[in-house]
Amino acid sequence: MIKFSHLALALALGAIATQAQAAGDKIREITITTRPQAAQPQEFQSAQLIAQEWRKLGLDVKVDVMPWEQMADLVWYNRDKWDTTGWQMVGRPERSDPDELIFNLFHSSTAPKGYNFIGYNNPDFDKTVEAQRIETDPAKRQELIHKAQSILADDQPNMMLVHPKSTFAFDKTVWNPATVIDQGGIGIKNTWTFLSMEPLGEQKDIILNSSDNIVSINPLYVSGATDSWITELIWDRLLRIGPDGLPQPWAAENYKWVDETTVELKLRDDMKWHDGKPVTVDDVKFSFEAAMGDEAPMYKPFVGNIQAIETPGDSRIIFKLANPSAAFVTASLAKLNIIPKHIWEPILTDLAASEDNAEDFQAEMPIGSGPYKFTSWTTNEEIVLSANKEHFSPPKADRWILRIVPNTEAAIGMLRSGEINFLADFSGDPKILLDLVEQDGDLEVVSTVDMGFRYVAFNHRRPPFNDPEFRKALSSAINRDLIVGAAFRGFAVKSNSVVSPALGFWHNEAVDNFPTGTDLAKSTLEKAGYELKGKALHYPDGVKETLGQ
Repeated sequence: MIKFSHLALALALGAIATQAQAAGDKIREITITTRPQAAQPQEFQSAQLIAQEWRKLGLDVKVDVMPWEQMADLVWYNRDKWDTTGWQMVGRPERSDPDELIFNLFHSSTAPKGYNFIGYNNPDFDKTVEAQRIETDPAKRQELIHKAQSILADDQPNMMLVHPKSTFAFDKTVWNPATVIDQGGIGIKNTWTFLSMEPLGEQKDIILNSSDNIVSINPLYVSGATDSWITELIWDRLLRIGPDGLPQPWAAENYKWVDETTVELKLRDDMKWHDGKPVTVDDVKFSFEAAMGDEAPMYKPFVGNIQAIETPGDSRIIFKLANPSAAFVTASLAKLNIIPKHIWEPILTDLAASEDNAEDFQAEMPIGSGPYKFTSWTTNEEIVLSANKEHFSPPKADRWILRIVPNTEAAIGMLRSGEINFLADFSGDPKILLDLVEQDGDLEVVSTVDMGFRYVAFNHRRPPFNDPEFRKALSSAINRDLIVGAAFRGFAVKSNSVVSPALGFWHNEAVDNFPTGTDLAKSTLEKAGYELKGKALHYPDGVKETLGQ
């Protein structure tokens, strides 16, 4: 038996006491921001489940609920004022190429004003995503994109949750089901559907819903998923991503690679702005140059590789790039909206002399050249667009009417009553829709695994979220199967990558099996020096709380 002298025992007990008191400051209350349950039940329920699991780690967690406009303003324009937030990236056609997701969301250059609103900074990651941009060999580029996903899986800059199964419904007695297009990774809510849907009777208006309000109708501002539906219809682009995920000519009659850094396009000669003036190559050049300056910071990353734009004649446009770019056709030519120079040039000139930029501007009557024209906007109620019958690809419908319906149950009721005939936004239990189809033979439901994703963003500007080990612990605490089952009712696939399995060639399956569990999360925190004192988690020894309440 080992015997201790009184002195030795006192020293031993003192050492234990000192060790127990060696932890840093108690971690402050942290906040998860989410949209309301009525508007976004899946996001809200996910936030509640996540908060519950994080509290098991000794964290004091508050769930802060706010409407989309307020939440978007907080996260985007007050980048040092929030901790974590529910967020989503929607499946947009130009995201069929993963460059926009892996570069713009995480490259350090986009942190001040761009998509990297979390402030992630990893030089190795930067080099990897820069390299994939100039790699034109598909197999070699795939390897780099897979590496980028592996780096993100190790760093956990965000906590990925799911790729939803986008589930939409429409009234098949109003619209011919054969003309509704299911676009890979996006679903049936897409531009091609809104152009091709043929009415079967006297009702010729597409009437759809959104749970989120409209922030802006602005071709130089990417202000949210709902707003983007509208800009894609009002403004044309040189190319569009087809239903097969590949770029195809649109406002450009054709395009070709002259060499690895030169693309030549021919503009259609039959295009007009909605005010009747012709669309010219000068408008196209102006549109891309407008994004090169500081007045449209959200679009600037998509034009950074353009060295020069030439317009040798009435219809030809030539883009000369600084470096080869495998993604340029999809991520730039099919991304930027073509805007009228005669309208936007004086606007941008005035903005250059003020503290505002193009993102702050809202025209009373937005003018584009697209297949739908702006008609009216009743705040908090609806947007009305009218078919541009003079467009080279005119819609079969007469009008496109978007109604703001914050409550998902109300949206279902409006679908059944005929107040809407296309359910374009439904974040409730998709089984309700399937049951509804059985009860109501007029409806058809289509579900598609989305290239978009839901996640919780960590603000790296605010400790302790600047610590990769802390982020990994919080992420590993959450069982994604629980999120899929409880919040998404099985209509999603769990995710650990921003590149969806819907993009099979680019998705890195090696990062899919992300281990989770409370014990694993606690072990990660302990190894990183975090200490549980009583029921409260503390920083590692010597670390002070700089954002304490």
